[in-house]
Amino acid sequence: MNIVILGAGLMGRLLACELARAGHTLSVYDAAAADSRRAAAFAAAAMLAPLAESAVAEDSVVRMGHYGLTRWPELIAKLDAPVFFQQQGTLVVWHRQDAAEAQRFAQLLATTGKRLPSLPSPKTLDAAGLDQLEPGLGAHFAQGLYLPGEGQLDNHQLMDTLLAQLQRLQVNLHWNSPRSPDDFAPGTPGQPDWVLDCRGLGAQPQWPGLRGVRGEIITLHAPNVTLSRPTRLIHPRYPIYIAPKQDGYFLVGATEIESDDTSPMSVRSALELLSAAYTVDSGFGEARIVELVAQCRPTLPNNLPAVRRPGARCLQVNGLYRHGYLIAPAMLDVVLQLMQGDESELAKDFELAVTGPVPSADVQALA
Repeated sequence: MNIVILGAGLMGRLLACELARAGHTLSVYDAAAADSRRAAAFAAAAMLAPLAESAVAEDSVVRMGHYGLTRWPELIAKLDAPVFFQQQGTLVVWHRQDAAEAQRFAQLLATTGKRLPSLPSPKTLDAAGLDQLEPGLGAHFAQGLYLPGEGQLDNHQLMDTLLAQLQRLQVNLHWNSPRSPDDFAPGTPGQPDWVLDCRGLGAQPQWPGLRGVRGEIITLHAPNVTLSRPTRLIHPRYPIYIAPKQDGYFLVGATEIESDDTSPMSVRSALELLSAAYTVDSGFGEARIVELVAQCRPTLPNNLPAVRRPGARCLQVNGLYRHGYLIAPAMLDVVLQLMQGDESELAKDFELAVTGPVPSADVQALA
């Protein structure tokens, strides 16, 4: 079949790879240049932490994230080049003065565990336990939590490898070419069989209520810092996460601002992120700042993802918010199921909103 995908971000690339491997003809249109790093997919730490996110996310997102922990290794294994993937759990730490905030966080995780018993239980650590997992951390923190099974990947490696895969699969890539679903009439002569809209904030004209939520991330090179797994600092004002990647690189982030402003990072945000990282490991004092990134994540009014059918043979995927990498495999498989039939069992399992008219019987499903 002939399929058009709008948007070459994370969802667009994942869908294009899966469908091209299945033998379909793909055309991908993106408003940016081929070497652009402005997509929301590049402004992420790519942590796969459903339990940690359960303190602020709905159960449906947590279930999708738990599903993704199994699917990501399968998706990465299909790629031509290796992509850094780690599943050694998440550490959560706090300073003594923030013990009350930490207790509230632990209670939220315990409540989630009762509702979703398939999630692994967090483990309480003392200073010695912290040192056993991350040598030296016990000198700074007396207590912590270990969330087993959680993971992360390298989003830049993944995005670049997906692009190389699309090129090898001879997908038609159209850069600097903004398009909308209105530009196509899928299923009619000379038109594609399907249109998949994965434009994120680019879909605002067609999706009322879609808004941007600003996030900011700093990339540091700190070869002397030995943190080996994602670490979160609980703090009432500026909680942060530190995601260690390969070769001494670390991503530090946390900020979440209700704004569609994509201007450079503010001094205040940079100071708060860097100061908090320094309290976790003083070795960050000698780190080199590699990159400061600010970008907006596409978000719907309820902060949950959704799929819409604006018409026959057209699906719009949006609202991944701050959980893009966490839930992308689940969203991918839901869309593939919807292209095969009227409904998606996975969407029901995840309580994922799928709105719009149910396709008529003459709509050609994905073989």
